[in-house]
Amino acid sequence: MIARIAALFLGTAAALGATGAMAALAVGAKAPDFTTRGALAGKTFTLTLSHQLKRGPVVLYFFPKAFTPGCSAEAREFAAHIDDFKKAGATVIGMSADPVDDLVAFSTRECAGKFAVASAGPGIVQGYDVALKMRPGLTDRTSYVIAPSGRIAFVHSEMNYVDHVKSTLAAVKAMTGK
Repeated sequence: MIARIAALFLGTAAALGATGAMAALAVGAKAPDFTTRGALAGKTFTLTLSHQLKRGPVVLYFFPKAFTPGCSAEAREFAAHIDDFKKAGATVIGMSADPVDDLVAFSTRECAGKFAVASAGPGIVQGYDVALKMRPGLTDRTSYVIAPSGRIAFVHSEMNYVDHVKSTLAAVKAMTGK
């Protein structure tokens, strides 16, 4: 059963053209658990990955910097498709190295209050290997789909935001059958 699921994820990743060039965490790796501060619809809260995974798969997407053109466009696209992610049983969480105060505004203006964004401190950035090599203090653009077991099910690592939503949604649907 596990081998069949792993093959499904690997096949989905190959079919969608996912890249892992920037991300060190491979499909099947254990996703590092973390607790951090986040914001949803302008309100701050404490976010723990393992608690989110109890509800189903998690799309954990890292973006370089709030309110930059690509990051804002990506957040708006995730917000536009949030009902599709929910229907497939997944929770979307945006992550960046931005301070929580910046993410409070971003969660309202760009995420339309539809999903949480959280601050990725140095330990989270290192654990997920998403440090942007050319710009210290920022993260690269990497999207992970994490199965409820805490294992990485899909990775899309590409600085162009265009396919992150489409590829992660397809991976979630393949995983849940919804």
